[in-house]
Amino acid sequence: MSDAAGRSVIATLSASNFVIGMGAFIVIGLIDPIAEGLAISRGAAGWLMTIYALSYAVLSPVLVSMTGHIGRRRVLAFGMTLFGLGMVGCATATSFPMLLLARAAAAAGAGMFTPVSAAVAAGLASDRNRGKVLAAVIFGLSLAQVAGVPAGSWIAFTFGWRVAFWMVAGLAVIAVAVVWLRVPQGLRFAPVRLSDLGHVMRDGVAMGAVLFTASILGAIFILYTYLAPLLTETMGFGRDGLTLVLLILGGGAVLGNLMGGWLADRIGYLRTLMLILGSLIVTMPLFSFLPYPVWLLVPLLFFWSLMGWSFMAAQQIRILRLAPEEASVVLALNAAAIYVGSAVGSALGAAILESAGLMALGVGGTIGAVFALAHLLASRRAAVLAERE
Repeated sequence: MSDAAGRSVIATLSASNFVIGMGAFIVIGLIDPIAEGLAISRGAAGWLMTIYALSYAVLSPVLVSMTGHIGRRRVLAFGMTLFGLGMVGCATATSFPMLLLARAAAAAGAGMFTPVSAAVAAGLASDRNRGKVLAAVIFGLSLAQVAGVPAGSWIAFTFGWRVAFWMVAGLAVIAVAVVWLRVPQGLRFAPVRLSDLGHVMRDGVAMGAVLFTASILGAIFILYTYLAPLLTETMGFGRDGLTLVLLILGGGAVLGNLMGGWLADRIGYLRTLMLILGSLIVTMPLFSFLPYPVWLLVPLLFFWSLMGWSFMAAQQIRILRLAPEEASVVLALNAAAIYVGSAVGSALGAAILESAGLMALGVGGTIGAVFALAHLLASRRAAVLAERE
């Protein structure tokens, strides 16, 4: 494949992950409209993120392994189609259980698409620029938070939350067509089987490293899931204020994703991840002392997002080094760990919200970040000891 063709594939996968990211995280800005529309509590509405995360975590590794012998273009197109159908189900759901089921279906499609797209990117990249290429593919997920999630939130507050889901479904249709036209037919890498999944899951060192993704995102999502209600209560933000906040968070996520790939290629994954966790431990307690003047809140939000979303490239490089022969499986497990962390963080956030109130979320996130740092150091030590044996 020529360099130009490779760049075209990477751009296509990144744009498609934008649609995936928008559908996955759009709920963050829709907690209040959905809760009001379906007459449920904010805590219950937060389970729309949790059920998506749990479904992704359970189904993604299995579906990726079961389709390992199929051409990558077909798997990518089918995954995006299933995701789009899930979004249609969200838009037409007439009850909360139906909405949860549709979110689970969308998660299954995303769980096929995103890890396979990362494996394709890793296969096309050289060792020298793998961090940069992986960051480019995941860039779409981060960009969704700049444009997609704020736009969806604004549309939901203006025209209704169902319209926001219809918008994502329409983008998914376009993504299926672009993937089919731009990703080469017959693109294959090492075949993947369910036995490969079992082998990786029995590898304590590899799984310890993979589950770090769940630890760090669990800490972030304790606060992130309920950030919109927190800012509504403490800062008085409505539709326009929350849209601005989501734009700021999205901008930080995009730059953080790029910065994370750059740092990982230059100072190594371990130093990058430790720097990120130190920043989270410092910033998240500050959210328990809102309100702040807007001029102070804006840089706080931006820096928190910048650091929080810059870990992915470094983490992917780390796990690929531990299991290079099973890249598709280990990346699928890592993607599943993203949503395990999202689910656990959202559930913990709901528990904190119900028991201690909104103002305790920042402190809860900080405790989660300290745990993630301990997890990183312990899993790194286990990997070093395993190398010596």
